[in-house]
Amino acid sequence: MNHRTIEATAPRILPAITDVNRAFWTGGTNGELLIQRCADCRRWVHPPVEHCPDCTGALHAEPVSGNGTVFTFTENFQQFHPDVPPPYLIAIVELVEQSDLRLPTNLVRCAAADVRIGMPVRVVFEPNGDVFVPVFEPAG
Repeated sequence: MNHRTIEATAPRILPAITDVNRAFWTGGTNGELLIQRCADCRRWVHPPVEHCPDCTGALHAEPVSGNGTVFTFTENFQQFHPDVPPPYLIAIVELVEQSDLRLPTNLVRCAAADVRIGMPVRVVFEPNGDVFVPVFEPAG
């Protein structure tokens, strides 16, 4: 499923790209949210790691729908980095593919007062050079 890109809402502190996490951070190039999945037990795994934590099987990046719900969230008012001005919304989004498949992320295009636990969201990507940061916006 191809998802769209949006203009960055704020400066980002970008991750160090490794062989293990490359697919996750660059999948947005093709509009895909790529999450590791075990070839043996078929469990989705995030954050990216070397081997399946359940069965030690090989992991391969596969596209997911990009749909999920807000598991929890907070509005941050503390400026932890001089290039990232507050306020902004930090959330953990649970993807629909698996009940415990959760991503730490930012919520965009919504006010904190409008966010609720269980709110449906969908992924969009903020391009930053070769890195496409997956963030989530309200669905619908």
